[in-house]
Amino acid sequence: MRRKTALTVCAFTLAAVGAVWAQAPEHAMPPHIRCTGEATVSAKPDRARLQIGVTTQAANAQAAAADNARQSEAMIAALKRSLGSDAAIRTSGYSLNPDFSYPKPGEKPVLTGYTASNTMEVTTDDLANAGKLIDAATQAGANNVRGIEFLLKNEEPVRARALREAAGKARAAAEAMASALGLRVVRVLAAEEGGPQVIRPVRAMALAAAAETPVEAGNVQVQATVTLTVEVAP
Repeated sequence: MRRKTALTVCAFTLAAVGAVWAQAPEHAMPPHIRCTGEATVSAKPDRARLQIGVTTQAANAQAAAADNARQSEAMIAALKRSLGSDAAIRTSGYSLNPDFSYPKPGEKPVLTGYTASNTMEVTTDDLANAGKLIDAATQAGANNVRGIEFLLKNEEPVRARALREAAGKARAAAEAMASALGLRVVRVLAAEEGGPQVIRPVRAMALAAAAETPVEAGNVQVQATVTLTVEVAP
């Protein structure tokens, strides 16, 4: 697991230091510094999700649907053979739509046929064989490969690490700023999470020819932002 550092942003608000300090109303915020820390943690993915489908066209809806069903069944059988007992396949989309041509501007469209599309979502933990999986599907009739998304089976440890690093950066920045102003951090008044953002690498795929389809996973990046508001005093 690799990590990258990111920027830290701070702002401070100080009441008048001295007599006014003790006279501040109870509801007023005490003198404070507000700092935002960001961190990015990278990790190798251990799961891949593919969108593989079959698109067919025919003169009528029944023929387009029948052709699609036949090719889709062959594709699914090939995927199950490649994935074995751990096959994780589900239908993610199906459509059957009329096709029209538009001869001239202003004229009525002309029905030219129908297009059927059936897309399967395939999940595998065997990243090394993802290319072979695509090849098996295309050889069995798949003609629509929308790409591969790489992800983590369990993102929580990486999320937690990113949040810890972001919070640490915010705290360190607040302490450094307070020290530079001749102040010290008394306590944390508030901590706000910006929400971890997960960047999963996505690869667009071309249909395979004779050679095996190459697949490179890259890294999954989890970005976290934490804003701390700390009370400061002389």
